[in-house]
Formats: sequence, structure tokens, C-alpha cells
Amino acid sequence: MSPIPQNLFGIHTQALELWQRRADVLANNLANADTPGYLARDIDFRKALSAAGGNAGGSLPLQAPTAGQIGGGPHAGAASAALEYRVPTQPSMDGNTVDAQVEQADFAANSVHYQASLSFITAQIHMLRTAITGGQG
Repeated sequence: MSPIPQNLFGIHTQALELWQRRADVLANNLANADTPGYLARDIDFRKALSAAGGNAGGSLPLQAPTAGQIGGGPHAGAASAALEYRVPTQPSMDGNTVDAQVEQADFAANSVHYQASLSFITAQIHMLRTAITGGQG
């Protein structure tokens, strides 16, 4: 009997968590589009995902949640990614850096990425269910 892999879904579970976090940030930007002095925020997906996956330039040592284990600590999730300020495309009189069209386009693209990761996870579950039941049912 072979051992069960620890992460059946690969990087998609961390990506899904990150896409959800980014959707919240973009929705917050859109909600504050008319707030004077509000600075738009965003998550750099590549940086956050590489940090969550442990590929942050190889400079981070492995941390074990308990003695004798190798893996990410309790705060290794992608949702703890640091927010960055978005560079404005044009100046505004009230200091608000939210561009509603950019935010809506990013929100739509983020939704597509979220759906793609979710579809991959769903396909993996379906494949595992088929393997367990032998195609019966």
C-alpha cells in the first residue's frame, strides 16, 4: 500500500486562498473609489504565491510546526500576503488612487483565475472519487 500524498491539489489550494484574499482587496478598493485620500491596495500574486510555496529566493529556512516535522508553519498560508499600494495611473484632486475601470478589470480577471483553480481542484476530487469507486457510480 502506498502512502497518501500530503497535498493532493498541488499549489491550487494556496492559489485559491490567495485569489480569495485578492478579491476582498479589490472589492474594498471599489467600495472606496469615492473616498478622498484613499490609497488603492493590491497583492502581488507572484510574490505572495512564491513566498507561500517556499520559493522566496531560497533564503528562508524550513520551519517545523512541531519537532520532527518538515513543512510550513501555521502562518505559511497565502492569505497572509502583505498588501502593497497600487501605483496610480493618473493624479486626482482628492488624493484617491482608485481607478474604477482598472479595479473592475482586475476583479474580473481575478474571478477567472479563482474559477480555474476551483475547477482544477474539483477535477482532482472527481478523479480521486473515480479511482476509489473504480468507476462505479
